[in-house]
Amino acid sequence: HVQLVESGGGSVQAGGSLRLSCVVSGNTSHTNSMAWFRRPPGKEREGVAAIYTDGGATAYAKYTEDRFIISQDKGKNTVCLQMDSLKPEDTAKYYCAADKVSYVQWLLVLSGRLEEGLYGHWGQGTQVTVS
Repeated sequence: HVQLVESGGGSVQAGGSLRLSCVVSGNTSHTNSMAWFRRPPGKEREGVAAIYTDGGATAYAKYTEDRFIISQDKGKNTVCLQMDSLKPEDTAKYYCAADKVSYVQWLLVLSGRLEEGLYGHWGQGTQVTVS
């Protein structure tokens, strides 16, 4: 069983920054990729960024426009999402996810198809509000 706990959400003015953290516990040997997703108000959940923990390769949704950086601290079993130059449209509940993805699935992620169906373990989410 894998447990994920997010933190770091909050309210910030446009142009500001937030750093989200996700601590992973449990049987992490069952995972090789972690990702951040978000659900804006009234919209479906969408992929934000992902990292292949065995090696550190990363992938981002186009709308992040180099404003977001996903990183990992393996020693602390933590994945972070640094978000800079935040915009009101970044307002959403942000979720951390993890799973073991195949090489083909990771190639799909790299091609821009960061889909929630790839991940079976999810946190409860943390709210980010940009005004």
